[in-house]
Amino acid sequence: MNAHLLTIGDEILIGQIVDTNSAWMSRELNLQGIRVNGKSSVADTPEAILRGVQDAARYADIIITTGGLGPTKDDVTKKTLADFFGSGMSLHRETYDRISAYFAKIGRPVPEAAIGQATLPDDAILLVNKVGSAPGMWFERAGKVYISLPGVPFEMEYLMTQEVLPRLADRFPRNPIVHRTLLTAGEGESNIAKRIESFENGLPANIKLAYLPSLGQVRLRLTGTWEEALTPDAEARLNDLLDAKKAELAALLPDLLYGYDDDSLEKTVGRILLAQNKQFGTAESCTGGYVAHLITSVPGASNYFPGSIVSYSYELKTKLLGVRPDTLERFGAVSEETVREMVAGALMALDVDVALAVSGIAGPDGGTPDKPVGTVWMAVGDRSRIVAYKQVFGRDRLKNIQLTGTYSLNLVRKFLLEAAV
Repeated sequence: MNAHLLTIGDEILIGQIVDTNSAWMSRELNLQGIRVNGKSSVADTPEAILRGVQDAARYADIIITTGGLGPTKDDVTKKTLADFFGSGMSLHRETYDRISAYFAKIGRPVPEAAIGQATLPDDAILLVNKVGSAPGMWFERAGKVYISLPGVPFEMEYLMTQEVLPRLADRFPRNPIVHRTLLTAGEGESNIAKRIESFENGLPANIKLAYLPSLGQVRLRLTGTWEEALTPDAEARLNDLLDAKKAELAALLPDLLYGYDDDSLEKTVGRILLAQNKQFGTAESCTGGYVAHLITSVPGASNYFPGSIVSYSYELKTKLLGVRPDTLERFGAVSEETVREMVAGALMALDVDVALAVSGIAGPDGGTPDKPVGTVWMAVGDRSRIVAYKQVFGRDRLKNIQLTGTYSLNLVRKFLLEAAV
């Protein structure tokens, strides 16, 4: 089964909001074995909505729209769909009573617009929205299913989970689609592809490998499908095959692999610190606390992360971290010597077992011929050993900061694992 997702709203087309609904729906549909073969966005006009629905129906069995179901004049989705299906519209008393009860609860009169919002296509199967005022709608024509949902994310998610997905499972035969995702850091996709070329060439026809690069990382996604006639144990056999291929691929990239599926470097580093019962701190210059932000985005980080020192100036590097003025004068803030002394100072000032230091030229200005914009020195160490590493990124300031976060956390991860051997 194939699905097309159609988001409705001028606010999406002009970039005023980001369409997160499609990403969420795609993941959930995929878990049901339903392929999303297209996504599109259209304006808040009957003509645009009608054209979008008609185009989607040419290629998909399931068409899901979000948006345009509110009480304002630009919410024209339900009237457009009623016309498309040749359906009359009438006041749906249950929906109107639910809207009225909500306004009574908050002590406000029921607005006139509630009548319009509760006036719905007669031919639609209504999907009860217990977390909002606009119900979802389900239509069928010529073997295809058309579903209309509110654009408010938590309302859409509620209706998808409670109404749409169970109905789709009953309506269409399920064809398993299973994923395994391996997370790597430290190498680009082309280098990884060379290392695993034989593995990729040897994959069976029903398993595909996708490379999903991001800043400093590459996600390797194995996708398994079952195209043969389904048997009771088909999904279990597919899962077993995918698990075996996942283990085979992981064994080829032991130095790059840091986790699976929804892991992150900061989560992985946190797990290692907890397992080793170590306290960790950061001394940051060019990143301005970004690495600390990543670490503290993980629930429970206070168990292993007491804090960070953001020392942007020479004076604070000397005062808070004990970096010698002579070191800064001779080698500069962006140097191996400085980050090594920053690590030593952070170990003492934060009273931690392991510390990370970063100092660089984030840009877009400030570079020199020997230290161009994007030059970053990182160091990680404990009281017996400090390891330093240099990387030269590009000229984009934000990307340089984000890349430093990725590379430095990966440096910490490898340091901790080496220390445990």
